[in-house]
Amino acid sequence: MATFYNNLKNIQIFATKLNKLMNIAVNTRLLIRDRLEGIGWFTYETLKRITTQHPEHHFYFIFDREYDPAFIFSDNITPVIQYPQARHPVLYYTWFEYVIPKLLDRLKPDLFLSTDGFLSLKSQVPSMVVFHDLNFEHYPEDIPFWTRRYYRKYSPKYAEKANRIATVSEFSKQDIIRQYHVSADKIDVVYDGAGDIYHPLTPDEKSAVREAYTDGLPYFIFIGSLHPRKNLVNLFRAFDLFKKSNPSEVKLMIVGARKWWTRDIDFAYNRMVFSDDVIFTGRLQVDELSKVLGSALALTYVSYFEGFGIPIVEAFRCDVPVITSTVTSMPEVAGDAALLVDPFSPESIAEALYKAYQYESIREELIQRGRRRKERFSWQQTADRLWESIEHAVKS
Repeated sequence: MATFYNNLKNIQIFATKLNKLMNIAVNTRLLIRDRLEGIGWFTYETLKRITTQHPEHHFYFIFDREYDPAFIFSDNITPVIQYPQARHPVLYYTWFEYVIPKLLDRLKPDLFLSTDGFLSLKSQVPSMVVFHDLNFEHYPEDIPFWTRRYYRKYSPKYAEKANRIATVSEFSKQDIIRQYHVSADKIDVVYDGAGDIYHPLTPDEKSAVREAYTDGLPYFIFIGSLHPRKNLVNLFRAFDLFKKSNPSEVKLMIVGARKWWTRDIDFAYNRMVFSDDVIFTGRLQVDELSKVLGSALALTYVSYFEGFGIPIVEAFRCDVPVITSTVTSMPEVAGDAALLVDPFSPESIAEALYKAYQYESIREELIQRGRRRKERFSWQQTADRLWESIEHAVKS
């Protein structure tokens, strides 16, 4: 009799495990070799961990172009290519409302996960969306007309349709609640992280990087897409103010592609007195990016809107002081480990530049606080929280 009950128990355990096995379809269209940015890194870092840590489940990675095999992290992933490439509002609609529903109908997954803020309204498959921020609701003029029109029309519908929503800060969660009247119980905060490649450099390593980029001179650094909300206009004005009142050889390094470079940014740059001290590197690969960040005098990340602000945590990991904004998510991420400035005031930014340049004691204090603060954010924690959210989405 004991053997019977033991066998029955084993069968029940096996059946329970079997019932929990899931097939998850994932929108991975932003996993593009050598072109990962904020959302792409979030997708890469979380899915790499989730798929390898949960081999009992199966994942379909849906690409809109040829994919790099390096993105197929484990044996439980089946890559699927579905054209056309969705890089324009008309193609967004085609891909998400025609191509994806047909594919999901064929695959019959337990969940469709989309990490870039888009869903399919026509598909009946349970879905989960990750909203990183709603900047287009607050600063629509910063985005091309048809793109912002698409975002503002469909994002509220995606929020309503989703079985579960994940977002990367408490600020963004509250913003989604206010903008789209979504229940707080439906939204999980998963935070962003930073890669292990970001770490402190030795004095010799810093010296070599500075020799390569600035002839050995110290520099402030900005990292990100050169988008209006990154506030380069006021950063340029602030750097000019700093240089005028503090004659020095300090440079300003701008790291990022000029995809969103506007006339306002161009005008502000061309009016600079010290424009020759601004260095544009373009997009850098992550190994080089970690070096130029780790060799900087301070990170100047003074956006006027962010859903999180990954470079803040990357700077913490590199033992680099941080200057960032008092608005949106940035105080939440930075805590007491940064000089907080009014992003709409060049004078406020210039004052922080002066403090970071002039006072070693301030830099050291910020570095020490950053070391403590960075422990709150890691991609492993992000992946774990996202997985919990996925499980809730499947159960709901």
